Amino acid sequence: MENVLRVASYNIHKGLSALNRRLVVHDVRQALAQLSPDVVLLQEVQGEHLVKQRRFANWPGPQHEYLAGDELIALYGRNASHRHGHHGNALLSRFPVRRWDNHDLTLHRLEQRGLLHAVLEVPGWRRPLHALSVHLNLRANDRRQQLRLLAEYVQAEVPMGAPMVLAGDFNDWRREATPFLHTELGLAEAFEQKHGAPAKSFPARLPLLTLDRIYVRGMRIEAASVLGGPPWVGLSDHAPLYATLHRDEGGE
Repeated sequence: MENVLRVASYNIHKGLSALNRRLVVHDVRQALAQLSPDVVLLQEVQGEHLVKQRRFANWPGPQHEYLAGDELIALYGRNASHRHGHHGNALLSRFPVRRWDNHDLTLHRLEQRGLLHAVLEVPGWRRPLHALSVHLNLRANDRRQQLRLLAEYVQAEVPMGAPMVLAGDFNDWRREATPFLHTELGLAEAFEQKHGAPAKSFPARLPLLTLDRIYVRGMRIEAASVLGGPPWVGLSDHAPLYATLHRDEGGE
């Protein structure tokens, strides 16, 4: 029976270092393995890139499958496609997947975005866990529209009493997402609940902006942290977030 849920959220910058000079997806895999997470919500995951595959001799293939290894189940939602390949969000789960869906949030061709939603069977829980990985646009007006689309999707697809984790790169430096998601969906942001403010996660070398979030419903937030220092240094332009959650009566 699982009473504790370990969740990570990470924009992996397509498995390359911040300036695209080094392939670091192998280091990302090792760093994630050290966390022993139950659910990992990823953004900017490279499903395929023919040019980079030729450039880097140790290109591993689809990054979501490589990062999952033998321990986790990998799901991938293709968002942006081009002539060399595609990238999108991914979700890695230690638990069986009942069903999943990739919901398009694209507003224009310059930023192709999506919401990856999986329904997970957690041992000992009467209700399944709904886990969602999201990446929103850079422009504030776009994000506001995408938040409305996200809320409409969740209201239609996630039962109000079901435990839920929504995490990812919200690009929300204006801090508009939290009040909206609390009002519309009853979500609490892990870092605001534990520390009084969202996590500073970008740029990773000297985090100043609060772009990444972990939102929770139907669970108690035990701990929330931004992962810095070894082994995370130099692996992405974003710092990863990590939260430890406990089920409450809604998750039993």
